[in-house]
Amino acid sequence: MKRKWLLFLFLSVFVLLLAACNEETETNGENDSGDDAGEENADSYTFGYTSMTQNNPFFQVLEEAIREKVEANGDELITTNPAMDVELQINQIEDMIAQDIDAIFLNPVDWEGIRPALVMLEEADIPIINYDTEVKDFEYVTAYVGSDNKNAGKVAGEDLVERFPDGGEIAVLDSPTMNSINDRIEGFMEAIDGHNFEIVAQQDAKGDLETALDITEDILQAHPDIIAIMGGNDPTALGALAAAKSNNVQDIAIYGVDGSPDAKAAIAEGGSFVGTGAQSPISIGESSVDVAYQFLSGEDYEERTPVETFLINEENVEEYGVGGWQ
Repeated sequence: MKRKWLLFLFLSVFVLLLAACNEETETNGENDSGDDAGEENADSYTFGYTSMTQNNPFFQVLEEAIREKVEANGDELITTNPAMDVELQINQIEDMIAQDIDAIFLNPVDWEGIRPALVMLEEADIPIINYDTEVKDFEYVTAYVGSDNKNAGKVAGEDLVERFPDGGEIAVLDSPTMNSINDRIEGFMEAIDGHNFEIVAQQDAKGDLETALDITEDILQAHPDIIAIMGGNDPTALGALAAAKSNNVQDIAIYGVDGSPDAKAAIAEGGSFVGTGAQSPISIGESSVDVAYQFLSGEDYEERTPVETFLINEENVEEYGVGGWQ
């Protein structure tokens, strides 16, 4: 009887010890899972995205290129559309800061007026990947990725000089608040300097098709002898083209910058739209994401990443196609 009692006592102690070991193992497993989840969250990023306007096909394609790479990495992209309103852009950036973004892809509505947002981003210690259009207060920027905008205007100007070696009256449709367009117009002006071209009209088309259409109609009425119009981007040039068509003006050369499908289609038609300084929104978007991840990972990165620009005209438009962006 005594022996049976001792055996029972031994088995009871053994069962209690085994249960305690199992409980400890489960607890450790839960802790390990928590640690793994924490590590997973630590490696996950939320990015903000803002452009001057998502109503422009150029920025739509650029945002898609960024989103594709970000989401392929398992991360999140928050996209906003200020629609050419700098105050709205600043407010939207403030909202994204409140959502704890880890970095922002930023293209300013107004290269000077965006400063309050840059200050807030710096105070929140959020890196800024400035793309396509430089901000004036560049010291706030972590890195810049963008086209060689000056060259994009230059190649258009060089083509104009070849077509009209004797010069003539021209109009320029710019947008002073957009530094990318400022650079393009500067390159264009340098290319035509000393070649007997007279700028009889230079107005702010705000990079917008409808605005450019209205302005161009007035210019064509006031200056019927102009031989060419330089637009700061393709929507501007397409607006000028629409005005020329509605006024039955055919003997005129119109230039833009972007290399958009609509511009290439117009060039392929063989009408007044003769050339565009082409850039690649896909390349700008992809390079911007690469730089952002390099910075967040503590890797070496380029503070400035230039993206090539080149002329598309009737001679090479078929090479690049009219169905999409290059």
